[in-house]
Amino acid sequence: MTRPSAPVVLPALVLLGALALWELWVRLAGIPHYILPAPSLVLLTLWENLGSLALSWLFTLKITFGALLLAVIGGVLLAVAFALSRTVELALFPFAIVLQVTPIIAIAPLILIYVESTTAALLICAWIVAFFPILSNTVIGLRAADPNLRDLFALYRASPWQRLRWLLVPSALPYFIAGLKVSGGLALIGAVVAEFAAGAAGRETGLASRILEASFRTEIPKMYAALLLIALTGVAIFLLFNLLSRLLLGRWHASELRPGP
Repeated sequence: MTRPSAPVVLPALVLLGALALWELWVRLAGIPHYILPAPSLVLLTLWENLGSLALSWLFTLKITFGALLLAVIGGVLLAVAFALSRTVELALFPFAIVLQVTPIIAIAPLILIYVESTTAALLICAWIVAFFPILSNTVIGLRAADPNLRDLFALYRASPWQRLRWLLVPSALPYFIAGLKVSGGLALIGAVVAEFAAGAAGRETGLASRILEASFRTEIPKMYAALLLIALTGVAIFLLFNLLSRLLLGRWHASELRPGP
């Protein structure tokens, strides 16, 4: 009965132990808070600045999930086009690769110049980072269908829609979910990095701007508080898509099937 809970309890105990050692080290060594704040001070700072940080957190969430939604729509549609037409893939795939290998920190200033709205520019930057894993994984999944099943569908003269619905989509779903897990974290990273590049300030800004403001004022505990919110958001996104994977794949795909006792 204790075996299923071990994967949850053990990481939690290790994390709590690491935080306790951090707290103890800061207190015993007398490290000033402007060099390394203790975890207790970070939590206290987060609570005291929860109002302003929460607004910035919501803005970062809006950019992250907006970019992820665009990446899913564009990546899946383009992947279907690639799977159905080799010509389309040869024509467009190099552009996707160029977007993937170009550092977002290098092209973010250009996007900020050409796009008038800062929010739209941040959304584009985060979308660029999140787009390729969805596209690449979905293309691989669409092509991973069993050749014998392909022949069977051809034998029964299945329509293109029937092949897509009953063969290609189930084959691609595990790959798509894997790409979604990667793109979720990358969308958050893209949103934060793009805002650093923008150097935006004001109310309609995200957690990256709060970190920049705190660094200018040497408010190190507040920097850690904002960073904590970003880290917790990334973990929550990963857990959300892990849950989605179990719901969609848990009954039939080997990646989510649990071994028996």
